[in-house]
Formats: sequence, structure tokens, C-alpha cells
Amino acid sequence: MELRELILKKRDGGELTRDEITYLVKGVTDGSFPDYQLSAFLMATVFRGMTEAETAALTMEMAHSGDTVDLSGLSHTVDKHSTGGVGDKTSLIVGPIAAACGCTVAKMSGRGLGHTGGTVDKLESVPGVKTEFTKEQFLKQAKEVGLIIAGQSGELAPADKKLYALRDVTGTVESLPLIVSSIMSKKLASGAESILLDVKTGSGAFMHTLEDSEALAREMVKIGRACGRRIDAVISDMSVPLGNNIGNALEVREAMDVLRGEGPDDLKELCLTLAAGMVRLSFDMTKEQAMEKTKRALEGGHAAECFSRFLVAQGAVADPMEKPDCLPNAKYQIEVKAQEDGYIQALDALTCGNVCLRLGAGRMTKTDHIDPAAGIVLCRKIGDFVRCGDTLAVIHTSREADPAWLLSAYTFSDSPAAKRKLIYKSSF
Repeated sequence: MELRELILKKRDGGELTRDEITYLVKGVTDGSFPDYQLSAFLMATVFRGMTEAETAALTMEMAHSGDTVDLSGLSHTVDKHSTGGVGDKTSLIVGPIAAACGCTVAKMSGRGLGHTGGTVDKLESVPGVKTEFTKEQFLKQAKEVGLIIAGQSGELAPADKKLYALRDVTGTVESLPLIVSSIMSKKLASGAESILLDVKTGSGAFMHTLEDSEALAREMVKIGRACGRRIDAVISDMSVPLGNNIGNALEVREAMDVLRGEGPDDLKELCLTLAAGMVRLSFDMTKEQAMEKTKRALEGGHAAECFSRFLVAQGAVADPMEKPDCLPNAKYQIEVKAQEDGYIQALDALTCGNVCLRLGAGRMTKTDHIDPAAGIVLCRKIGDFVRCGDTLAVIHTSREADPAWLLSAYTFSDSPAAKRKLIYKSSF
């Protein structure tokens, strides 16, 4: 067998066998295939696609191309994956809610790259919190606390890492089977019995249209089930930032607000939907039963208590629920003022994310330094009526910033905006 044969077969629309995919992934992992041949294979896949059987095989082979996490000694293990967005701090909220309901949330998360923040970066804005653990420490905290969020360690799905690096520079990222196998291989390697996917749609999301987001969710659910996992997906809006706070420490503050029973309605609604989905998968409940259980965990304060135990277990020098002043603050707070009267018609998530990137709240390369205090607090959102001079947002920064950067995210109108839909679909 040679890689050239596989390239020709895929170019001509053929379906690869499991043995051929095993051969492909082995060569990717051990580095025996040159980049130019792999690039040719990836481009052939973009044009010809893959069958469900091919995608499932590629996913499983990449999941087992490196380390895997064995969670079999833990009960009701569940993971949540978001395709990324602006102001998306849901893991900091749904993790404690699900754990308070009896789930074990043993989660590995990445760092942010580009305009979307990473859960690990948000956590590390809490002084003292660590996200690197040995295997034994990881499993111990998961069992004792019911919740751990760690940075990806070891070599989870190394074949995917190598293929993604090539896809990024060869114009082959936007291929549904390649996207699905990339995401799901890492989720399968992470070991949870149940997986809930939060697939974003809109300007600040990876998938900009609802049609594309639904197609991605449907394929990931199919592959997850074919690989023996309990899995479902939610489609949620990312044309507007989620919640009011964007930036690492600022998002931790807002997550704590929701856990106290406060916080913005959109963030609370999505978090309850996601947590209920996780509980439903873990305990085989109806949607109504799961939602009732998650609401009790949140409103009774049990999720907030779990959040505190979780942060202290991960090394927090102080419990920010008790001492919120322990979180870092930016040197400057710059108000962004409306330049006209009118209703806010649109608030572009991508522009907001890119402004945060300029402030230092995100990174363009993996070696960039994050400013944990930098970010934006939105004071007015879609549907609000403002007058010239009203404060639209506050920029938190330790460097120079121009309010005009953020003004371009807003669109105004003389008439109220149509009500925005937050959750398009909550099950597949």
C-alpha cells in the first residue's frame, strides 16, 4: 500500500477502506509521509468528501493515534464542547451545575487562539489556579469534586494536530468530514461517556450560517453515536457576544454572577439548556426532568458551592466567590459613547472579539502573552434605545485603545430591532 494510491482513489471519488485509513493515520502520526502528499490527499478530500463510514474510521483512528484518557472508574462522565465564540464562558457555569447534579465533568480544554477565548485562559486569570495535572491528580479531583478543567496534556490525537497544521496553510480547513473528525477525535480521546456539543452560528462563529452549523452538528452527532458515545447537540447564536463581559477575568466575574442567580438572561438561558442536556444524557432523563434538576442546582446555590470547591482544588489563593477583589483589574477603563440617537440594530460579535484581541485579551500565536484583565463590558445591546453620549460599553485595558475600534461593531436604526433567537435547536 502507498499513499499515492490513496490520493488517486480519493481524487477519483472512491471510498477508502478501514485498513487504508489506518495506514494513512499511522503514516501521519509517525511522520513517514511528506507534507506535499498529505496536502494533496487533503485537497482531494475537500473536493470529493468522505462517506459516514470513512469519517467514523478516520475519527477513531485519530482518537487512538496517541494518549487516551481512561475515565471508566468514574460515574456519569460527561463533557461539553463549544465550537467557539465571543464571550462564551459557559464551561465555567455548566460544569459546576452538571457536577452539582451528580455528573462527573472531567474536561480537557484548550487555550484561546484568535478572537475566541479559551477556557484555560479564563481559569488562569484567577490567581493561583493551575490547569496542568498528572493523570493521577486529574482523576483524583474528578472523583472527589466532580469537576476538573485541565489544559490538554500528553499527546491527545497527535495525528489530528499534524493534519490541522497542514489544513491551516493549504486552504483545506473547510471540509465537513475533516472538521468533524478533528473535533470528535479529541472528544473521544478525552474519555467521557456522554458529550454535549454547543455548535455556534453567526458572524462570531466558525460556521456563519445556520445551515452550515446544523450540518456540522448533525455529522458530529452521527459520528459520536457510531463510535458508541451518548451525544447530542445544541445550535446557539453567535452573531452577538454572549452575555455582557468579554475577556478572561471579566468573564469569570460574569460566570460567578450567573452562579449567584444573577447575570444576563441570554447567558443564563443558554447555560441552563446546556447543563440540562448534559444531565439528560448522563441520567437518561426527559428534557423536562433534566431542566428541573439543573434549575434546582443553580437556584439552591449548590452549583456555586461546587464552583468554589473546584477553584480551591485547582489552587486558587482565594475563593473569588467570597473575595471577588482577588481577580485582576485593568489599569484603564475607557467609556465608549454613542454618537447618535437610535435603537441598537446589530452588535457584531466578530468585531468585538477582534477588539479584545487588540487589547491583549487573546493571542494571535500560541506564544503571545495574555492580559487577563483586558476586555470589554457591554452596557447596551441589541434592542436598546440610546441617545447620543450614552455609554455603550467600557473598554478595560492596560494599553492604549481607541473607542472607535468598538463603535464599528454597532449598527443603529430608528425602529426597534427584531427579537434575536438565542437557541435555534436543542436536540438532534
